[in-house]
Amino acid sequence: MSGSSANPARTDWRAVGVVVAAGVVSAFHLGKVAIAAPQLQADLGLSLGLLGALGATFAVLGALGGVVAGSVVARAGDQRMLVLGLLATALGAAMAVPSDRFGVLLASRVVEGLGFLLITVAGPTVLARRVRAADQATALVLWSCFMPAGMALAMLTGPWFGDWRSLWVTAALAAGLLAVLVVGMVPRGARPARADDPARLAEVWRSEPLAMAATFLLYSLMFFALFSFLPVLLQQRLQVGAGAVGLLAAVACAANIVGNLCAGVLLGKVGREVLGACAAITMGLCGLGIFLPVLGPGMALALCLVFSAVGGLVPASLLSAVPRVTSTPAQAALVVGLLMQGSNLGQALGPVLVGSAVDRHGWPAAAAWVVAAALAMAWTVCHKAAPRPV
Repeated sequence: MSGSSANPARTDWRAVGVVVAAGVVSAFHLGKVAIAAPQLQADLGLSLGLLGALGATFAVLGALGGVVAGSVVARAGDQRMLVLGLLATALGAAMAVPSDRFGVLLASRVVEGLGFLLITVAGPTVLARRVRAADQATALVLWSCFMPAGMALAMLTGPWFGDWRSLWVTAALAAGLLAVLVVGMVPRGARPARADDPARLAEVWRSEPLAMAATFLLYSLMFFALFSFLPVLLQQRLQVGAGAVGLLAAVACAANIVGNLCAGVLLGKVGREVLGACAAITMGLCGLGIFLPVLGPGMALALCLVFSAVGGLVPASLLSAVPRVTSTPAQAALVVGLLMQGSNLGQALGPVLVGSAVDRHGWPAAAAWVVAAALAMAWTVCHKAAPRPV
């Protein structure tokens, strides 16, 4: 954070690795419902609507509580809340294993979702504290890979498990192990002697952080508009066989990691506004080729990879900007919470809006939503105030 004295003289890359791994595990819990959907239907008799409710729990909690989570992390300490988030995620997964009732499964997803929210807000603030100022952008770019990495890992490894319960147990054990590693390898930050000046915290709501959150919302809406329906799209629109759907979906998710990593290089040469506008326009154009029946299946699949890879530039550029627009750890936690709130709102809205449009008008309607979101994102990026410390 600008003007903060919390940064160490040397970067603790072991702590960075553990924190990023915690994010990957949390994203694995997010993605495990999609890959286990057939098993949940067969074992518990769940409808697609009930499966959708399980999948949407994380997004709804994040959309409602991102800023609140940021406030909690700022007051209670980032390392403590990261550990608590991992333990809540493990507990939530464990709750579901012995039960065959949907209500218990949904309650377990709420507990997991609360843990996910704490992890995604606390993770970047821990990184900002444990790396030297010159390495902050690199560490936050690595952190931005957690979502596609965790989802791709879930899609790749999910079919290895014989039933959904063994998948849940393994995911719970992974979260518990990461909690132990965080306790042992990530030192606690000092509790603030006093709360930040309310006037300084109120500055978080100025135009720049709000524009960043709006950008994350629009990006997330586009991303999940495609990836929530990618298995169905691969089979219906792109004529991919059922056996290859999981692998191709995982490859498409992994392509997003490439974009996140490339952002770390490009941000040193290209401004964030230019990078964000180019990403938005490219995603919109890819959406036209993916959803409109004008290209062959092979070309449309290639555009899915481009869409994912170019989209990865956006989270990395936004998260790496947090230290530039904040001056205290409390402000940073609130801004990260605001970004996560925007991201989760887009994650919740994208599948609902696009799914309803596709049901009524077919896949071309999805192209209209993606293009509209891309244009709005490009406008938001180009018209936001220049980043400056508060």
